[in-house]
Amino acid sequence: MKHILTLLIFSLVFISCKDKTSKASENTVETEEIKEIAYASFGEKIEADNAIEAKLMADTYKEMIVGDSLSTKMLAKVDEVCQAKGCWMKLDLGNDEEVMVKFKDYGFFMPKNIAGKEVVVNGKAFVSEVSVEEQRHYAEDAGKSDEEIAAITEPKRTYTFEADGVLLKEE
Repeated sequence: MKHILTLLIFSLVFISCKDKTSKASENTVETEEIKEIAYASFGEKIEADNAIEAKLMADTYKEMIVGDSLSTKMLAKVDEVCQAKGCWMKLDLGNDEEVMVKFKDYGFFMPKNIAGKEVVVNGKAFVSEVSVEEQRHYAEDAGKSDEEIAAITEPKRTYTFEADGVLLKEE
């Protein structure tokens, strides 16, 4: 009789534990919803996976010298876009640093109203020196005042990115 009672108790405990486990896994599935992120695509077709965060890319840029280049994919927030036709944009790298993004062979342009939105850019990162004339041109495209444009008097070491494809996060 003791054996039957012991067997009955073990059976009830086993069934009870199994029921709790299945309910717990059901709750996990319900709370872990997979969220699809929608992107508008520009240029070559790219995927958002394996993109480096902007802060990590800033560290990489600091180690590069003029002439170095690196094929990469980066996720960053748009600070500014060319207001003439969307032919360049500046991305925030954090710590008051930006990267100037141009588009390979001027093959595509970005919407002019995307400041503050997140993008994934794919292409080549490099460090360059921008002439006074080119800086003034970009300042003019960005709608800067005559005083701000005249204040540009020296070449500047900049972080640059030539994108062959861009994904714009849609909200």
